[in-house]
Amino acid sequence: MPKQQYQVLADELKNKIDSGEWPPGTKLPSRSQLCKEYSVSDTVVGKAMMILRATGLTETLEGVGVFVATPAEAST
Repeated sequence: MPKQQYQVLADELKNKIDSGEWPPGTKLPSRSQLCKEYSVSDTVVGKAMMILRATGLTETLEGVGVFVATPAEAST
């Protein structure tokens, strides 16, 4: 079964975080920017953001934006 649009978008954003393109502390583009960039609806962006937040990759600061979370454990 093909992946849902929001799963594909979540994977894309996760790859940017995992690759270091978006290091910890980076502010993610706004929902409207992501909608335009990936040609998806606001609902798709919202679900993708929920996945990233649920997996601990991002943190939301109310009224400020969504940021790449600092990893809980520093890899040594």
